[in-house]
Amino acid sequence: MTITAPVLSTYQQRVRGAEYLDRAREVARVIEAEANAIETEATITRPVYEALADAGLFWILVPEEYGGAGLDIVSAFKVVQEITRADGSTGWAFMANSCSTGVAVGYTNPDGAREMFSGVDKGITAGMIVPTGTGLRVDGGYRVTGRFQFASGSAHASWIGAGFVVHDDQGNPMVGEDGQPEARIAWIPRENIEFLGNWDVMGMVGTGSYDYRVTDVFVAERFTMNTFSTVPVRPESVYKLGLLGIGVGGHAPVALGLAERALEEIARIVAGKARPGYDGVVGDSDVFRIEFARHEALYKAACAYVYEVFGDAEETAAAGLPISDEQHARLRQAATWVQEVAGDVVMFAHRWAGSATVRNPSVLGRCVRDAAVATQHALIDRMTLSDAAGAILPGYQLG
Repeated sequence: MTITAPVLSTYQQRVRGAEYLDRAREVARVIEAEANAIETEATITRPVYEALADAGLFWILVPEEYGGAGLDIVSAFKVVQEITRADGSTGWAFMANSCSTGVAVGYTNPDGAREMFSGVDKGITAGMIVPTGTGLRVDGGYRVTGRFQFASGSAHASWIGAGFVVHDDQGNPMVGEDGQPEARIAWIPRENIEFLGNWDVMGMVGTGSYDYRVTDVFVAERFTMNTFSTVPVRPESVYKLGLLGIGVGGHAPVALGLAERALEEIARIVAGKARPGYDGVVGDSDVFRIEFARHEALYKAACAYVYEVFGDAEETAAAGLPISDEQHARLRQAATWVQEVAGDVVMFAHRWAGSATVRNPSVLGRCVRDAAVATQHALIDRMTLSDAAGAILPGYQLG
């Protein structure tokens, strides 16, 4: 089942994008004031949650029909970048919430999505969608069981995702027409989830990425979606980017936000930092300025490339054309490559900061630890660059 709805023009999307970016900048002030408490509590604090919710930011990828912002992917990612610039953990958790919510509304049965996201109490999603659980097919839905990890942003989410393989009443995995096990994602009310609370890590401390358990919970068909679907149920072009384009792509603006904040912090630190061997403050030395210019250019280049490839893919979809294999590959390439750029930029800042990143609390110290953890996500492993190259290389081999 698909539905039709008015689609915003490019100009309208840009206007709304600018409006929501301004909202994000206002919320960033609250986040920065709460950053130490977020790390202490290992999750987004109540004032930050309320600021994000009151500004409507959790629903930047929910269509206007349901009361969301209906943003294009570039505008949405710029919001994620700004929230991450304020605090890495908050940006990561917010990315997980807003991007999984976008996936849910774009691919879940419209009746279920309408119940979840329209009305006054709009849903917020979190959780693991990889099909590690099992779902026994029963009348009207599935009985889902499994243990899951990394539910970033789950402390304030109202619906928790649980990926599962469908089983028949004999306990056998059901196979689809493609010969692969049938996999689905269930959206389960948080009261039916057992959170295990084991989140104790070196970086991205405040993301609240708890493990959780689901035990024989009935989930109606309308609150599920095909894990590997490539056909959205909504008409907006943003959903044609696919689950990977939205879900994995969201890691890119997180990396950009970390790099941006690291540059801001080191610029402030060296402006008043004296070290032996330097004539004047460190920030006036040619050695620092050369390295700063190089790393700032890397950051700017990464911004340009990330937003170019995601914008280009969505424009293609908006024109009614299929997104090409090369375009999909470039989405994956950009999302992974920008992690390396962020890591390089953050470590550059760390090296020049001296003891400023050693003592807690330290904003730049958090950037260092957050960037170290961000690069470890399985979906942005360096092997994704090898996969992407398969579709990018042929363009250079023609002639």
